[in-house]
Amino acid sequence: MAVSRGGSEGRTEVLEVAPDDEDRLDRYVSNRLGLSRSRVQRIIDAGLVSVDGRPARKSERVTRGARVEVHVPPPEPVEIAAESLPLDIVFEDEHLLVVNKRSGMVVHPAPGHRSGTLVNALLHHVRDLSGVGGRLRPGIVHRLDRDTSGLLVVAKSDAAHLGLTDALRRRRVRRLYRCASWGHLAESPLTIDAPIGRDPRDRRRMTVRDGGKRAVTRVRVRERWVRADFLDVALQTGRTHQIRVHLAHIGHPVVGDTLYGAGWERGLGGPDRSWARTLALETTRQFLHAAELVFDHPVTGERLHFRAGLPEDLARVVLWARSGEGSS
Repeated sequence: MAVSRGGSEGRTEVLEVAPDDEDRLDRYVSNRLGLSRSRVQRIIDAGLVSVDGRPARKSERVTRGARVEVHVPPPEPVEIAAESLPLDIVFEDEHLLVVNKRSGMVVHPAPGHRSGTLVNALLHHVRDLSGVGGRLRPGIVHRLDRDTSGLLVVAKSDAAHLGLTDALRRRRVRRLYRCASWGHLAESPLTIDAPIGRDPRDRRRMTVRDGGKRAVTRVRVRERWVRADFLDVALQTGRTHQIRVHLAHIGHPVVGDTLYGAGWERGLGGPDRSWARTLALETTRQFLHAAELVFDHPVTGERLHFRAGLPEDLARVVLWARSGEGSS
């Protein structure tokens, strides 16, 4: 249960912890309100969060039935330059928009990517974005990796942001990806249920590890190529790099993934070796595309269903793999 009260001085959220939501306080608030962990920790440190009426500590664990009150101050002024960049907008109303993001575009500013991001482009297109995501991530409810293309929903109003965040948390947003992975899956459909956390040896990477957050990915083979599978992949959870990590974990990394599957094709021998090497050359970035997005509008309740076909670079790979040259 959640109750929201707002005004020019910010807003107050009153949350009741459900049995499935028991967690460390800062993680719980971050997940429930769609705020970054660092922002939640600053709010707690400022004394703006209470648990059952007493001042909270960010490291404490909240349990079933606890009443958490969070005063969220107004977002800091956005200090990001609006940039006139091309955007493929497939839907827009006063509360949200759905974008078909191109490969190579970072979603929000970060060290090394202060311009040219989706947020820079959105600030040029949209008069005002939801401030719930914070100073550097206005409107952003979920993300796609830089080299992943496809559908992304963006909140324009705070009501939409909170509603979409809650729908994602409750697994009421359907996200379906098209993907190519090396080798052949032994079974289809397949569910991968393995926890994901930061790799302690390389902070750029995520990995399946004890103590990580639960992650569930559902996979189905659409087509079987010579030494790769063309897949439908559905996310039940939304961890960082989840599809890429899970497929690499079971020995079938995403084709073109330089972080989790670099050089996989070089380990092949036999008559299929040349085919695999050519596929690697044909695939100029990770073969991962967010193809479908289904959710209930967070304000109107209308069921929304969007599809985005493969972009030209990935469609060309599929045609090659299906052709006489690319098939066994």
